[in-house]
Amino acid sequence: MGTGFSYDRYDRSARMMHHALILNDFRAWEAASSIWALRLTVQERTALLLASIWSLDREDAQDVAEAALSGAGMPQAAFITNIDQAAFWADMASPSERKAYCLASYNRMPECDQSAFLEHIQRGAAA
Repeated sequence: MGTGFSYDRYDRSARMMHHALILNDFRAWEAASSIWALRLTVQERTALLLASIWSLDREDAQDVAEAALSGAGMPQAAFITNIDQAAFWADMASPSERKAYCLASYNRMPECDQSAFLEHIQRGAAA
């Protein structure tokens, strides 16, 4: 692929991002990644990556980079939500693991999420 300007390849790449943003699921972003690998140069894809990382706060950017560069981890079931994954993990974890991860997760939440979490827990206890 040439490195010169090509309206067609940029237009198709931008449209793919548009569709992925609208669909906002793994398969859409995976397809976008494949299209960008075919239509954009390494330098152009690197610029997209850096612009995305720079748009995040430092902690989120580190989490994203770690997730992208870490190993595969344990296999996940297809089409399972984060809540389903967490429930599966909690079913397997020891009581001390559940307490440790719960506290660590709570402590890392932004204050507004901590407040919403506490309200959710208190509504459940009142029910």
